[in-house]
Amino acid sequence: MHKPLLALLLVFALFAATLTLWISAYWPVALFEIAVMLIAGMAAIQKMQPAAGTRIPLYVFGFIVMWGCFQLITGLTTNRFATERASVQWMTWAALYYAGVCLLQERAVARRMRTLMVWFGLVVTVEAILQAYLSPGKVYGLFPSGYQEFVMGPIVYHTHFAAFVEVLLPISLYLALRDASRSYTMLGIASVLLAGLVVSASRGGLVIAVAEVLAVLFLLHRRQPLIPRKALLLVGATALLVSIVGLETASHRFSSEALTLGRVQFARSTLHMIAARPLAGWGLGCWPAVYPAFATFDPGPVVNQAHTDWLQWTAEGGLPVGIALLMMAIWSVGPALRSIWGIGVLAVFIHAAFDYPFSRPAVGAWPILMLAMVVANEERIPTRG
Repeated sequence: MHKPLLALLLVFALFAATLTLWISAYWPVALFEIAVMLIAGMAAIQKMQPAAGTRIPLYVFGFIVMWGCFQLITGLTTNRFATERASVQWMTWAALYYAGVCLLQERAVARRMRTLMVWFGLVVTVEAILQAYLSPGKVYGLFPSGYQEFVMGPIVYHTHFAAFVEVLLPISLYLALRDASRSYTMLGIASVLLAGLVVSASRGGLVIAVAEVLAVLFLLHRRQPLIPRKALLLVGATALLVSIVGLETASHRFSSEALTLGRVQFARSTLHMIAARPLAGWGLGCWPAVYPAFATFDPGPVVNQAHTDWLQWTAEGGLPVGIALLMMAIWSVGPALRSIWGIGVLAVFIHAAFDYPFSRPAVGAWPILMLAMVVANEERIPTRG
């Protein structure tokens, strides 16, 4: 099967997984994992190889999968099912990265896939904005999500929606400011994505998105002076859309809720968990089961995430896993900044320091696939297959 077709199937699998994020059953996740594994398997059968200099994330993800198996074999995990489930999730991300870095080496193919992803982001965001005002809490205006607030289209948690936008926003800005034929269209899409973040009322997402816009403008201007008119058009279009959708919910959250509410206590408890088992960890996916023994306060609802992926990864896998992921993130800084359109990867890594964008396979798959695209395009070393 040809690379472009496999690449398209991979992107469509991610689209389908995103559109079914609201379903609480396991089957949409299983279908996504199976699809990614099959596509990666077809790439492997055709003897496709990642280009030199692109394999660090593959080694890191592979190490984490083996570490989870080690925890299962030695009985170090406190919840076998949770570790088995988490190991499969990390294996899916490893397969996704492998498939992405093999299938997206051709710049023309990668450019088409990025454009397709941006248009998909526009459709999801427009639907999410309409849904938020016309049928809050009902996915697509039809299906009860179980929540009343911050349900953005099929994405039932606004931090996950923010991570989705953070990946796509730099791409739309880059195309708007570097592709004259699609300049105004992509500026409009970027404005809609920003307006969607305002509606979602994700405070961290809004701060990071503004930083992304400034970073893209700065990096592009350093490469070639920009026409100020385009930047002003972006600001004007975004301001117009925000005035339409309103700032009430977002401004209320900034003024009435502490940004660190609960997060500091969760982080302290997680640090105590790390100190208790610094090397072996408690088992991949086991944070919710272990947390009650280290909890310092009772927030009321069940706490199922540490609200910081970085500390949670380290508590579950120990320092070896935390350090390996940190090294991968540092390694990705250079390629992401050089591409400019790929800085959304760094944005989600930063967001993971104070929330949990990687808690769902499909949400975490967006920055991982984008990272594969960034490094594959940068190396561009031809391989057989």
